[in-house]
Amino acid sequence: MLDIKLVRLDPAHVDDGLAKRGVAPLSKVVLDHDAVVRKLTSELQTLQEKKNELAKANSSNARSADAIAQGQKIRDEVTALEAKLAEAQETLTALLVCIPNLPAEDAIVGKDEDDNVEIRRGGTIPTFDFEPKEHHVLGYELGCLHTELGAKLSGTRFTVLTGAFARLERAIAQFMLDTHTHEHGYSEISVPILVNDYCMFGTGQLPKFAEDSFHTTEGQWLIPTAEVSLTNLVRDMTLTAKQLPIRVTALTPCFRSEAGSAGRDIKGMFRQRQFYKVELVSIVAKEDEIAEHNRMTESAENILKKLELPYHIVELCTGDMGFSAQKTYDIEVWLPGQNRYREISSCSRCGDFQARRMNAKYKTADGKSEFVRTLNGSGLAVGRTLIAIVENFQQADGSVLIPKALQPYMGTDKIERGLPMGL
Repeated sequence: MLDIKLVRLDPAHVDDGLAKRGVAPLSKVVLDHDAVVRKLTSELQTLQEKKNELAKANSSNARSADAIAQGQKIRDEVTALEAKLAEAQETLTALLVCIPNLPAEDAIVGKDEDDNVEIRRGGTIPTFDFEPKEHHVLGYELGCLHTELGAKLSGTRFTVLTGAFARLERAIAQFMLDTHTHEHGYSEISVPILVNDYCMFGTGQLPKFAEDSFHTTEGQWLIPTAEVSLTNLVRDMTLTAKQLPIRVTALTPCFRSEAGSAGRDIKGMFRQRQFYKVELVSIVAKEDEIAEHNRMTESAENILKKLELPYHIVELCTGDMGFSAQKTYDIEVWLPGQNRYREISSCSRCGDFQARRMNAKYKTADGKSEFVRTLNGSGLAVGRTLIAIVENFQQADGSVLIPKALQPYMGTDKIERGLPMGL
């Protein structure tokens, strides 16, 4: 959430940042509502002082009928003014919480994904002496990927994995967690996948993006990403400088309604309503957020290096960044079946945007209270990693080789057609 003081101090800077994101100027609207709140606050304070003075004056004397009537009138005015102030404050807050984060000063200015800029490439794009297949074709031929069973159980955009693919999914997740905890310094945490409104609000999913998530009949939300649970661990806390940085990771199922994605990636399991992801979250001091952003991106990138998968890293332009982000690096993996790079991780720094919504602070070395800085990234999306392995390591006979880093987790170096389930 934007700092109202920033809007008051430099409205032109706020509008410039919003314009870079393709959002119309909002500072005047915000300041108009803010002026109403400040005016009502001042009037209420004056009325409260008058009320206190009257009470003090009447405390030592017998209260006349006029004094009693005057006191009641002021109390009624206070009640009415408090209601007006609460309504005005609610209107202002409702406006502020729907305004996206301002981009970082060094963020690339652009309109959409066409303006994103490649930062670097890694790995070697494989060459084949046959026409490479997409993962869903390979999965069907290997008897390991069943979209029809997913549809039977849950509807569209659900998939059932069996045999070697089910084991591969588990192996990938375990490998990612081991690498991030043993080599990258993240602490593994097991978190709830059902959260309350406060958590979804804290990381920016509510109120603007409610339709993108699943809401239960008991008022909880299925997490769209473990970022929600992990980041909110520090909600309503004031940490010490010595407690920072906090680096945590979690493997969870994630749930997204995929609202607005009709017709996109309908084949296979690239865009699912339920999928596994290993998430990375960092909570750091203000001066460390840029270095931490690079560190997190490199941690996610290292997974792809170890798996020998070709990829590139792009910096998102201001018009393509997520709601809470100040700056974002996307890691896209090469998919031979589609003959293009596709997103497998998104690493973002959010400044104090989420911290303000969560009221998460820390005490600096000189005792000053400061909002923490939050960062999040996929490390990686498990299903998309499986897709990338299957497509990049496919063989002419329809089998799939297992990257060396995963072989200890799989117990084999190759996936071949398994026995049918008998369904």
